[in-house]
Amino acid sequence: MMPKKLLIICGPTATGKTSLGLYLAKRFKGEIISADSRQIYKGMDVGTGKDLETIFRSKIPVYLLDVVRPDEKFNAANFHQLAWKAIGNICQKGKLPILVGGTGFYIKTLVDGMGSLGIEPDWKLRKKLDNLGAEELIEKLGAVDSQRLAKMNQSDQKNPRRLIRAIEIGLAKKDLPLSSPLLADVLMIGLTAPKKILYKRIDERVKTRVRLGIKKEIEKLLREGYTWENSVLGETLGYQQWQLFFKGKISEKEAIARWQFAEHAYARRQLTWFKKDKRIKWFDFAKPGFDLKVEKRVKDWYTKVDAAKS
Repeated sequence: MMPKKLLIICGPTATGKTSLGLYLAKRFKGEIISADSRQIYKGMDVGTGKDLETIFRSKIPVYLLDVVRPDEKFNAANFHQLAWKAIGNICQKGKLPILVGGTGFYIKTLVDGMGSLGIEPDWKLRKKLDNLGAEELIEKLGAVDSQRLAKMNQSDQKNPRRLIRAIEIGLAKKDLPLSSPLLADVLMIGLTAPKKILYKRIDERVKTRVRLGIKKEIEKLLREGYTWENSVLGETLGYQQWQLFFKGKISEKEAIARWQFAEHAYARRQLTWFKKDKRIKWFDFAKPGFDLKVEKRVKDWYTKVDAAKS
């Protein structure tokens, strides 16, 4: 029986995570789950860097692309549920699930559990509980989540707002998969490079996306009725930097420069986030032969259980 494992390929933007993931999927009979908070949106291909042609040629299944429309809500809780469903499907086929992406928040919720992450306010519940006193709220919380109540200090137990939020979380968690019995072992591979090299890679990729037709893609989305306000366009890297261009306030050159600058900043934020996780094994993608070193590391991890049994 196949070891219950999960391989994660993470790191900042423009480090070649998808290409490496597809390569490893071929080598180790794996299938890909995208951990990208923007590639889940339909019709947003060029700006988010969906390499659909490469994925199609690889013949490797990739889950969690094109899940919702740009005007639909999607959060970490949604990702958590869909990703675990995909992992279950992959494991049932006897294959290795490989999570690939740069959205650290999504990856953390998948590996470490949801907790209260992604649980949105329940306004109907809040309105219902709003007139209750602290003692009544404590009683309700005890019935819903006695362990959470026991961990609250006296100050929290006197605070109706915090008590209501605790009840809200407790009720939501009953329907939320916090963990999974599918996996026993996780290997996290991180890709990085010196900032000078990374920034150059980012700038070239932005230029490539301009050539691939980011403007035409935005025009199509706007024609379909999506706007900067009623969808994720106005808050998505690679699209929001074009908003002023389409309103006639900046030049194309300025829009591209803003996009590149924003991508640099995003890469720095990603590195800051991922560097906090000491479980990640880092590889410099700019060094010759790095992919072979990654492959060896994955092979040692992937085969260690079988080797121990033989």
